[in-house]
Parts: sequence; structure tokens; C-alpha cells
Amino acid sequence: MMNDFIKQLTLKVTSRFSPILLTTLQLTLMLALMMITLPSFAIEAESANEIENTASTVGIAEAKVVLSYSRGQIANSTDSASQEQVLKNIKQRVLLGDSDQEKNKTINTTREDLIEQKHQQARKQSTTRSITATPRLNLSSRSFSDGTFVIYEGYSQLIEDLDADGYFQTFSVTFDADLLTGNPHDEALVYAELYLSENGGPWIHYYSTDNFVIHGESSDDEFEVYSTLEQGFNTNHYDILIDLYEEGYPNIVASYSSDDSNSLYALPLESSDYDVEYVEYYTEVHSDGGSSSAFILIIMVIAFSIRQFKFKKVISMSSLMRMKSVK
Repeated sequence: MMNDFIKQLTLKVTSRFSPILLTTLQLTLMLALMMITLPSFAIEAESANEIENTASTVGIAEAKVVLSYSRGQIANSTDSASQEQVLKNIKQRVLLGDSDQEKNKTINTTREDLIEQKHQQARKQSTTRSITATPRLNLSSRSFSDGTFVIYEGYSQLIEDLDADGYFQTFSVTFDADLLTGNPHDEALVYAELYLSENGGPWIHYYSTDNFVIHGESSDDEFEVYSTLEQGFNTNHYDILIDLYEEGYPNIVASYSSDDSNSLYALPLESSDYDVEYVEYYTEVHSDGGSSSAFILIIMVIAFSIRQFKFKKVISMSSLMRMKSVK
């Protein structure tokens, strides 16, 4: 409709123009039309990109899988890696897809179910030993029956939050397990099961540590676990629980949780599929300004053309009158 209007206007105004002036006017109108339509194309392209991004986000949400990447180590050992090196190793594992789930270090089950699994395995092992006439161990107890295992303290550290929304995808948990026997030289081989509780919900297992040795009441055997939540963890507050086991025995020998330390309570966490680094993109689309400029330009050209036409008409009439007067 706009094009038809411009064409009709052009025909009416330029029917008596010179070829040069007519060509200039046509080029000006083409330029004005380009200025009007290009912003519209830009807006359409931007809308198409938004639709595509939305579709991708929906696809990711539908294919959500719980994934995490962790590493545990003795915190104060001389050969333990620095925090920077640990995080670098975790990022490398993310690239390789070498998740805790692939390593069977994460069992996506509740605390109650995992405890039951350990006792079932212990009963099977006990039955096997009885059949083979192997001396039977008391698998429902522990080796240090006259001692006490405790977790002296535990705390967390929030490490990485890419989108700066206050919810972190990478964090660490450090705890100090002790063996109280009266003999500071006693040692025990232990491991820990770590759980997350989302906003007061059930305890869900997220990491099993390797075996490590604790030395009496020494503080030099603190154990730390660095974790990056890669996928499937909602943006929320999470509590942490640590269960300590002596290797070879199914019973929990010590526990420590958010009930014992505020540092393990209500950690603001989210997986990296929610923690996307924010980047600002600036797109300048002057649809209104471009249209206004185009119309102003058209009006100026038309006004100039009309003025030139009137000027030529006046000159022609003056010349005609002079010729008549001479005659």
C-alpha cells in the first residue's frame, strides 16, 4: 500500500521533470524504502532467534539428567592438589564427560535406601563366608568396638557462580573425622557418603569418597570434597549430611549434618544448566527513527522538485511574455 502511494505520488509530481531530476528522485525514493524495510527485517530475524533459543531451552529441560563432577582428597597432605588444580581437574572431567555417575561415585537414591543396600550386601557376604567355612566377622559392628568415631567439625565453601545470581554450581565440603580410643597412634580405614537435601526434602546421595586413613584425634587428616553440579539440580537451598563408615562394616560410625553446623545449612546451589554466564548483547534497531527520516527525506525531495518545477514554469511564462511584448 505504501509502495503504491509512493508510485502514484511520483508519477503525478515527476511527469514533467527532466530525466536527470527524475532519476535522482527515483534513487532517493529507493534509498528511503531500504531505510524503512531493513529495520523490519532485523526485528523479524531477532524474533526468529528468540524462538529458536526458546525451543532449545525446552529441549534441554525435557532431556534433563542429574550429573555431577567431584573430587575428594586429604586436605592437609603434602601431595594434595591446590584448590585451583582440583577445579581445573574437575573442568577437564566435565569436558570428557567423566561424571560421578560414570564412576559409580554417585548413587541417585535416598539415604534410607543406601543404608538398606549396605546391609543387604553385608548379609550376602556373611552367607558366602559361612558356606566357605571362612572365619566369620561381625559385620554388624566395627573393628574398634571399644572406641568411638566422631566427626569433629564440618564446613562448606561456595566457589563458583557464573551468572552472579547468588546460587553456586561449584562448592566444597570439608570435615575432620577422629578416632577416640585413648591411643593417639590408632588408625582406621574409613570412607564417607555425602547427601544433599533440597529445601528440607529427603536426603539424596551425591558422592561416595574413596577410602582414607584417620589418625586418632589428629587434625591433619581433614578430608575435603569439591563438587560441580553439572545438570539437573534446581536453583534452591540445599542442606548437607555426611555419614562416616569404617571400611568393611555396614553400620554408620559417625554422622554430621546441617543440624550440627550452620555452614552445612541452606547452601544456595544450582547446576550449571541454570548457572549460565550472563553476557549483554546490544542491538540497535531504529525502526521508528528510520521511517521518520525516510519520510522527511521524501518530503524534502518532493518539495525541492516542486520548487524546481514552479521555477521553470515561471521562467517559461516570463520568456513567453517577453516574446509577445517584442512582437
